[in-house]
Amino acid sequence: MPQPRPPKRATVHDIAAAAGVSRGTVSRVLNGGYVSAEARAAIEAAITEVGYVPNTAARALKMRRSEAVAFVALEPHSLFLDDPNIGAIMLGANAALSLADHQMVSLVVESTRDMERVARYLSGGFVDGAIVVSARAHDPIIRVISDLRLPAAFVGHPPDLSRTIPYVGIDNAGSAREITSRLVATGRRRIGMIAAALDRDSGLDRLNGFRSAVGDAFDEDLVAEVPHYDYGSGVKGMRLLLEREPAIDGVFAASDAIAAGALETLREAGRSVPTDVGIVGFDDSTWAVRTQPQLSTVRQPAKELGAVAAQLILRQLRGEQLETAGQLLPTPVVWRDSA
Repeated sequence: MPQPRPPKRATVHDIAAAAGVSRGTVSRVLNGGYVSAEARAAIEAAITEVGYVPNTAARALKMRRSEAVAFVALEPHSLFLDDPNIGAIMLGANAALSLADHQMVSLVVESTRDMERVARYLSGGFVDGAIVVSARAHDPIIRVISDLRLPAAFVGHPPDLSRTIPYVGIDNAGSAREITSRLVATGRRRIGMIAAALDRDSGLDRLNGFRSAVGDAFDEDLVAEVPHYDYGSGVKGMRLLLEREPAIDGVFAASDAIAAGALETLREAGRSVPTDVGIVGFDDSTWAVRTQPQLSTVRQPAKELGAVAAQLILRQLRGEQLETAGQLLPTPVVWRDSA
């Protein structure tokens, strides 16, 4: 039995015939040019009548643009799904790109093999630019993007990031210092930190902010280092702090997910929050309002970070000269019941 033929794709010729105008007039409308109001109305009606859909692939080939932007997350797959900040950054970026009729392509890098695959993909002309989240110092993605001269924007600021590549971020050190100072002001005397992701700027800056806030009371033994900003790291970090200092009465957790894990561990240990131990987090993510008590934390504008990163890409694609390499967004403290 012969296979049915796919329906014929409507063309500019079909629109012109249905509207009773020339192909040139149709082309002017499709490309945003000027035509009379009468001709435009006829052409728009004809487009609906013949079911015309623009051939974006041909347009991209002509313009040498894919009209797609990569969203590169350098995180374990499990954390990509578990961390609400990454999801919010991605949604913010996607919203901004959608308004500009650009498609977002998500790429998750967990291993060296992933990095090699993503490097080949970025080199192949499939995307016009890349938004990079969670890059570390000396990350291969920095060299890949620099070598390709690909329009890019980083969320966060690895210390070796080229000055020619723009970034958007927050003042992690200042924000950590502010919320830890609030914790100190509640009268806590043995304050520890569950410090995550010390191989990147956000984790190291939050630790430095904590150290600055506690001053002479800083104790290396009261810093539990964990690899990721996730719930499991909070459980492990809090257990470690309780082993080292059973009399601990304050904790700064490097993220809300970590703080949630720490709260559960304290509850299992029979410690009341905030009566026995005050705890603060970072992000003001969904974790912050799901815990009991709700978390005092720092509000990280995750969606705005993604949107600004996308705008930085779009501005580069339009050939605009960026005024500055980096932007920092505000991060107010949100004080709730956990401290």
